[in-house]
Amino acid sequence: MANILERFNTIIKSNINALLDKAEDPAKMIDQYLLDLRESLAEVKKETAGVMAEEARCRRAYEENQRDVEKYEGLAKRALSAGSEEDAKVFLAKKLELETKGADLKKIYDTARENADKMRQMHDKLVGDINSLETRKAAVKAKVAVAKTQEKVNEITSGAEKASGTMEAFERMEAKADQMLDQANAMTELNAKKNDTAESLADKYEKAGSTAEVDDALAKLKAEMGL
Repeated sequence: MANILERFNTIIKSNINALLDKAEDPAKMIDQYLLDLRESLAEVKKETAGVMAEEARCRRAYEENQRDVEKYEGLAKRALSAGSEEDAKVFLAKKLELETKGADLKKIYDTARENADKMRQMHDKLVGDINSLETRKAAVKAKVAVAKTQEKVNEITSGAEKASGTMEAFERMEAKADQMLDQANAMTELNAKKNDTAESLADKYEKAGSTAEVDDALAKLKAEMGL
């Protein structure tokens, strides 16, 4: 009993919404919370029944004591009415004894009632939390599923954008390669054109006395040009 009453403040102050807000995966945690709450509720129900029974027993003992007090007070009055003060004193002594006992019974009953109230509060709080979670469970899981789907869509979209950027870069490099090839082809075409002017012939014969390395280069160039 003492242990479960120690949990009273924790259960009463617990905020299911706050717990779900802190959870990394509400869909998984909501099932775990429901499991924990149902286990706690089963324990609380059992304890509540026992505490309520104790409260009822203490109430009956206190009420019975009060009836006895009233009974002996009535007997004392009847004894006085009959002219017997001695008998009246006996009845009043019993009444005082019962009143002293009644004060203790009242304290015991008050404690039992307070404990029963706490147990009922715990019971009602747990039932309310369970009903709330059951009502929200489907909605919470649906939201989590949508969120996870959205994350996947975002990842795919990001990958597509990245791929698009890669293709654009590739196309720029391809265009640059085409330009370089066109320039090289143009140079080859220009170099391949025959030049029969006197100036070209003079240059040709001036180069005839070049070194062996230049002669080799010239032979290679002529071979390339088909001369």
